[in-house]
Amino acid sequence: MGSGKVASRGTVSPVAFSRRTGWDRRPNPLAERLEALRRTGVPLVDLTESNPTRCELEYPKQLLDALAAPEAMAYEPDPRGLLTAREAICRHLAGQGAQVEPDQVLITASSSEAYAFLFKLLCDPGDEVLLPSPSYPLFDFLTGLESVQPRPYVLSFEGRWRLHASLLAEAAGPRSRAVLSVSPGNPTGSFLHRAELAELAALCAERGWALIVDEVFADYGFGEDPERVGSVAGLELPALTFSLGGLSKSACLPQLKLSWLVASGPKEQVGEAMDRLEVVADTYLSVATPVQHALPGLFSRTAGVREQLKARIAENRALLEKARPPGASWSVQESEGGWYAVLRIPAEPGEEKVCLALLDRGVVVHPGFFYDFPRGAHLVVSLIPPPAAFARGASLLAGVLSGPVPG
Repeated sequence: MGSGKVASRGTVSPVAFSRRTGWDRRPNPLAERLEALRRTGVPLVDLTESNPTRCELEYPKQLLDALAAPEAMAYEPDPRGLLTAREAICRHLAGQGAQVEPDQVLITASSSEAYAFLFKLLCDPGDEVLLPSPSYPLFDFLTGLESVQPRPYVLSFEGRWRLHASLLAEAAGPRSRAVLSVSPGNPTGSFLHRAELAELAALCAERGWALIVDEVFADYGFGEDPERVGSVAGLELPALTFSLGGLSKSACLPQLKLSWLVASGPKEQVGEAMDRLEVVADTYLSVATPVQHALPGLFSRTAGVREQLKARIAENRALLEKARPPGASWSVQESEGGWYAVLRIPAEPGEEKVCLALLDRGVVVHPGFFYDFPRGAHLVVSLIPPPAAFARGASLLAGVLSGPVPG
């Protein structure tokens, strides 16, 4: 007694982990090469950067002082989010042409958490969510962690990436419960257009599906187009519809961990959805009080940061297009917004070999297969790095794409 040792009771069986966390965690050749280069200290131009806080943007001084407001010391949680914060979100959305009321808004710690809440609301284990292809690879993880099956539908490139409701209907299965759209797309940069949304919403209403529209990049549209849908929030659509946004992109403040979802559509369905989501959110209460109190000021004080980043995206896109030699075998695809550019490259020698050759020249880019492009060969580059670094990376990229790539 008192030895601190626990007596063995025979054979010890290993813990059985869930199948939904049984990912293949082996690094691919690109990750291995990148890690090896970083260990040697070789300078790299990272054209995959997605964190605005690392991109030399000028943020207002004392921007975060509001987090120290005295009222932040009191903890009086509201599962839907503090009313003052939801009102601030409504005012922000009004700038995108969306008119919504605070009782349509629920605040979450991230857009990933918003997806998790919506999958809990809409799906039982084994149900399906229709996901666009190409699109962001995170969705496979988000669906898997909720025991929901991803079911891809193909976007069609017709000068821009378009959503055809007929192709989506063909991709659906008997257990499909929701459709996910990203506007503007990540990485395609294509917004939903009015005609596409009308067909999509009608199909969802007919099939009894909910529509989820990720609008985290909606503040970063290029130019004006009356056919684009700035936001689905508050629209009188026939289907239950959810729009998602967050501080990570709207205010370039990913570290503050605040996002939101807005429910729209048939009034009775919206009310039932919000009541159920309130119970889900009350179970977690994950959003910090200080950032909710600070939210009204954060929106107003980061408007200049958004404008800085929009100007940089335009500048870097122009640098990329200028780096392409006349008659080159690769091209920069058209885009309507967002933080990324998609390059169409020759099919041979393949995306992975091109990315490895770029790494050997000191440039990091994403291959198209990370985003499940349905056909062709592509590269994806971020447009938010500082222009001097981006120009250097674009020049190296053009040099590699214009010369022979090792097979």
